[in-house]
Amino acid sequence: MATRIEGHGGDLIAETLRAHDIDRVFTLSGGHIFPIFDGLHTRGMTIVDTRHEQAAAFAAEAHGKLARVPGVAALTAGPGVTNGMSAITSAHFNGSPMLVLGGRAPELRWGQGSLQEMDHVPLVASVTKMAETVFETAAIADRTAAALHEASRPRRGPTFLDFPMDILFSRAEAEIRGPSPHPWTFTDDGSVGRVLAEAERPVLLIGSDVWAGGAEKAARVFVESQRIPAFMNGMGRGVLPADHDLAFSAARGHAFGRADLVIVVGTALDFRLGFGNFGDAKVVHIMESQVSVARHVELAAGVSGGALAPILEALAGAPTRDREAWIAELRATEASKREGFKSEMATDTTPIHPSRVYGELVPRLARDGIVICDGGDFASYAGKYVEVYESLR
Repeated sequence: MATRIEGHGGDLIAETLRAHDIDRVFTLSGGHIFPIFDGLHTRGMTIVDTRHEQAAAFAAEAHGKLARVPGVAALTAGPGVTNGMSAITSAHFNGSPMLVLGGRAPELRWGQGSLQEMDHVPLVASVTKMAETVFETAAIADRTAAALHEASRPRRGPTFLDFPMDILFSRAEAEIRGPSPHPWTFTDDGSVGRVLAEAERPVLLIGSDVWAGGAEKAARVFVESQRIPAFMNGMGRGVLPADHDLAFSAARGHAFGRADLVIVVGTALDFRLGFGNFGDAKVVHIMESQVSVARHVELAAGVSGGALAPILEALAGAPTRDREAWIAELRATEASKREGFKSEMATDTTPIHPSRVYGELVPRLARDGIVICDGGDFASYAGKYVEVYESLR
């Protein structure tokens, strides 16, 4: 239910964030954005102060992924915003819900050489879903709500607002709006169900958007109802525990090479998946947003609808067939590959190989252990050796 408040620009921002279940902002202190700090502090909200805007922005991106609400960074004008550009770009590529609040030189003095005077919007526009300067105090709450909505609407990503200093310090009365529902429009014409019913050797790949869209339960019901072997990547890992009888990882090359149907849900058919080239297999691509459905490969079906859960729930009831021989084939391959990993993880070569690091680490991990990787190669080996048993909470 909408409420009206009177306050300075920081009050209007803080109240809007709170209405959207956001309880913290990542930042580095800067004079252009002091009212935001005041609004947050007055309401007992968390201000995470960092040593560099790059850290603040990357922390906001990570929080958005984990919390499934937009992560918020407040960056002061000029170099403060430019220091956050790498994280904004990362959120753009990763589809991370994120809102960056920028300071801006006073509008009253614009063009006269104020401290850190810079027009940020043209800089960030190409890597954000929405980028605006808010020129009226009374519009701050509305535009903040709109930016949060856009950041969390599929395909998720970063949004940007900046506020001239004099506008942010001024006072106004405004209506505070909470989240608006994201409509879904999926209608099933039966095409995916027919392709699935015909498949003898289907595989499913569960991607990050299954987690981000809260469709992990629907994905598990679909897998178990259809008895379809499943692989997971990105934040889709853990949707099925690694010891589930239909969860696979090491057998991926064999599975994609032998499958007659590959269904990819919630992730792009990009370089990580060979750009969707799965040999002779038919390919079904299921995404939340139509613009994210692959157009560079021939698809047996491309499906979208604004939400993945209703699509997967509908497909769970499609006709099925006996695939136990196919599951057993993949299980044997998985076991053989895993056995081979043991010697790799015990290697005593000099210099030390990343495999050996994981050979020492994996036996010591709790079932819900979290591994943080710094660097592409170590992350790649983690994906190979570290089994994931639980989704993020």
